Amino acid sequence: RGLSTTSSLWRDGSESWLSKLLVRKIEPTKEPHSRMLSDKEIIYALHTHNVRPDSIAKYLANYKTTVGLISAKKDISCDLIGSWTVQVGDMDQCVHLWRYTGGFEAIDQAKDNLWHDQEYLRLMQERGNYLRSRHLQYLLAFSYWPQIQFRSDEKHIYEMRSYRLKPGTMIEWGNNWARAINYRRNNDEPFAGFFSQIGRLYNVHHIWCYKSLQARKETREAAWRSPGWDECVAYTVPLIREMHCRILAPTEFSPTK
Repeated sequence: RGLSTTSSLWRDGSESWLSKLLVRKIEPTKEPHSRMLSDKEIIYALHTHNVRPDSIAKYLANYKTTVGLISAKKDISCDLIGSWTVQVGDMDQCVHLWRYTGGFEAIDQAKDNLWHDQEYLRLMQERGNYLRSRHLQYLLAFSYWPQIQFRSDEKHIYEMRSYRLKPGTMIEWGNNWARAINYRRNNDEPFAGFFSQIGRLYNVHHIWCYKSLQARKETREAAWRSPGWDECVAYTVPLIREMHCRILAPTEFSPTK
């Protein structure tokens, strides 16, 4: 496949375009990468549920009841950030993002509480009738991303772009995106940025918020017209082993709309 570039990658004559396709060596460190990139006291749980096509309505009703049950508990540090159905990508799929304040200790306490709640266990058992499969990842938020802000003024679409990186390149990714995120703030589109801590490792999830697919198109095109964005892309693309995106629509009970 042919490769193309822009003149900005050649300016100053100090770096060749080819050098940007090479992953730079990560220097040894005595700190875990997660500590360097995030606040480990806040853990996010990303639940991905593949729903039987004939059971979507029943599934959503069940999950809405479950959210209400969990939200009513004042003795666990757990709150729902977003709940979406996939509109483009893996169809008949729902994605739920929960936040635990207090690190993994908060997750342990919430699990112990819920697994002794008979109504919660009943809802879990009932939900199993509606699912084909499910997957859970525990994530940390990148410290350089803007704080999560709920959208409530009108309904939006969300785009989740997921990347599987080469092992050992997470710091390189973070260094480049700490600059790149500044090119993507003009329309308030960043919603959240995470990397995996438990589950599938070396995964990154960027969630963007747009008013429509047309607004998404215009926003992304505007980023390419910003000097410096192309260089950030040139640095980060070689770090990726696999990537895919999904377009998401908020459920009626999602805190962010």
